[in-house]
Amino acid sequence: MEPVTAPKPIRLELPHATLAADLTLPTNAPGIIIFAHGSGSSRLSPRNQYVAQRLQQAGFGTLLFDFLTPEEDQHSEARYDQELLTRRLIGATSWVCRELRLFDLHLGFYGASTGAATALRAAAELGDKVKAVVLRGGRPDLAPGTLELIKTPTLLIVGGQDWPVVGMNEQALETLTSPKRLHVVQGAGHLFEEPGTLEEVADLSVEWCQTHLC
Repeated sequence: MEPVTAPKPIRLELPHATLAADLTLPTNAPGIIIFAHGSGSSRLSPRNQYVAQRLQQAGFGTLLFDFLTPEEDQHSEARYDQELLTRRLIGATSWVCRELRLFDLHLGFYGASTGAATALRAAAELGDKVKAVVLRGGRPDLAPGTLELIKTPTLLIVGGQDWPVVGMNEQALETLTSPKRLHVVQGAGHLFEEPGTLEEVADLSVEWCQTHLC
């Protein structure tokens, strides 16, 4: 297990916005995972932060960023604008691919809740540039027409007590044609607040990334 490298606050300069971000890059990282948080959340989501730290300890780089500017975040409709959010994730991916210290790293997406739809939409558009996708409590129903296009190995993690979302992920598993897996965390709700459940999510995420990003 690698010692955790301190995140570096950066500003993502995208074509139509400058966004706050935290980049962590362990020495000799084989890949970098870009996080897509759920609507109403931010790069400071404690659940995403925990999973990111576990990935960092496993030697992976991570990029967590705010998808909206503070001004945009004042408007609730922007938080649910999947077209806008997908463009932001693709923009962040392009930024990673232009950075000299990052461009040759294998690339993964980690999407939580509604951010899972954003990750799926971006992965469908980017094709084999994205080597791994992990979704936690995801809402694949918000990415209609994209699942059939995804080529990336995709792990779906859902809480056993998150009943509507369990069904959504079961349907997504049937539709996906890429390498795929659905894991139900028994006893967990949508936020994985129950003891040991988020740790299980992190274990699964690290294992998937070690398989597909190394």
